[in-house]
Amino acid sequence: MVKKIIQIAATMAIMLTSVVTILASNPAHAEALEKRKITIAVGGKSLFYYLPLTIAERQGYFKDEGLEVEIPDFAGGAKALQALVGGSADLVSGAFEHTINMQAKKQPIKAVVLQANFSSIALVMPKDKAAKYKSAKDLKGLKIGVTAPGSSSNMFVNNLLAKEGLKPTDVSIVGTGAGAGAVAAMDKGELDAMSNLDPVISQLEASGKYVAVADSRTERGMKDLYGGDYLASCIYATDEFIQKNPQTTQAVVNAMVRSLRWLAKATPEQIMAVVPEAYLSGNRSLYKQALLKNMIGYSTDGKMTLKAAQNVYNVLKQFEPSVIAAGDVIKLERTFDNRFVVKADAKYK
Repeated sequence: MVKKIIQIAATMAIMLTSVVTILASNPAHAEALEKRKITIAVGGKSLFYYLPLTIAERQGYFKDEGLEVEIPDFAGGAKALQALVGGSADLVSGAFEHTINMQAKKQPIKAVVLQANFSSIALVMPKDKAAKYKSAKDLKGLKIGVTAPGSSSNMFVNNLLAKEGLKPTDVSIVGTGAGAGAVAAMDKGELDAMSNLDPVISQLEASGKYVAVADSRTERGMKDLYGGDYLASCIYATDEFIQKNPQTTQAVVNAMVRSLRWLAKATPEQIMAVVPEAYLSGNRSLYKQALLKNMIGYSTDGKMTLKAAQNVYNVLKQFEPSVIAAGDVIKLERTFDNRFVVKADAKYK
């Protein structure tokens, strides 16, 4: 009898150890999540603009938080936003600009963690056209490629035009996506200029046929184009989703903050070892060069500031009809929520 009791006790001890191990390996405790299976839409997943998202996925940070994440890839940020509004996505990895636009349209969404504070967008032109380029006034009447109409790359063009007193309608905008199709569109001579991000921009520059005439991959470029502090790539969701799923939202932010901290210390070689081979497009050297240009733009803690949000608003109110019409009705403090980042930063010091 005593022997049997000892055997039962030993078995229970083993089971208890297993449970403790499982819980320890899953910091978010999956059973506490309101929603374990979620969808994060993105427009151009391979772009450096969204690299923190890819790192979080490839490093298993979402899984560590008890999440099963699907990441559908769209042609541009505006398409990813449509997925959120249409209900086929829970969150979006996209441009902060959309949070202001949507509030102006009375469809509130909030950013919950910042991925990048540089927009990292550049406008390139064929060498002959670039040689004649003096200012955005020279863009009038041109056909310009962007990832998707209404995306941040489109807003980049609108900002350039507005600074010179031009309207968005003074150019023709063509959606080309954020991959090989964008490069091909330029090579075929279908466009006069291209507003896009890396690695697309670096691929065009490396060919020797194209030159950047406006570039926000540098501190000087960001200051000249946006006035300084900025909120660029972020993870955003509807107010309703955040309110109904605070633990799930926290788990997403935890994973993203871990990704940002990893990126802040990683070498280009370590990053290239993690991203899908397809991202490299068969040219590791070029990918590394482009990566080095963009590393300065990533957030290190995921936090957002009102000052940076104000600069985004200052840009949008120059040309975005809904933002212009909304005027003072827009409350920038409602476009982002740092509560989740604060907790994540305390957890992953």
